Amino acid sequence: MPSRRQTTRYVFLGIAAVSIAALSGCGLMNRQSNLVAFTTQLRGANEVPANTSPGIGSVDAVLNKDTNLFRWKANYSGLTGPATAAHFHGPAAIGANAGVALPWPMPMRPSMEGSATLTPAQAADLMAGRWYANVHTAAHPGGELRGQMIVRN
Repeated sequence: MPSRRQTTRYVFLGIAAVSIAALSGCGLMNRQSNLVAFTTQLRGANEVPANTSPGIGSVDAVLNKDTNLFRWKANYSGLTGPATAAHFHGPAAIGANAGVALPWPMPMRPSMEGSATLTPAQAADLMAGRWYANVHTAAHPGGELRGQMIVRN
């Protein structure tokens, strides 16, 4: 049977371990609070004007608010033909069109990813929901699939 002194020591060590774990967890949360996740579903019905494309797709992205590093992963399928270009456009609300804010790297592939450091104005527009993703084809040069980037977390 442990002595009273050993029991006190074990209790103290246990409290210390729990405190360190809690503080470490808080530090982890603070480091991660600078990340904002975004998502969208790409559909022809979201285009302006809307189209009847059978294609579908999605974009998932993360913005580091401290560095403005923006990383994304996109996929699409069922287009009327090969994608000729894809971009993030903005600033624009849902239902409005805007110029290219950030092009996706060429060549176009059904599954892609990329990253870029945004300007403060671009980051602000993205955070405010004023960016959309757009995939273009020869049949739909203005855009076949579109989706507004929305905050996921």
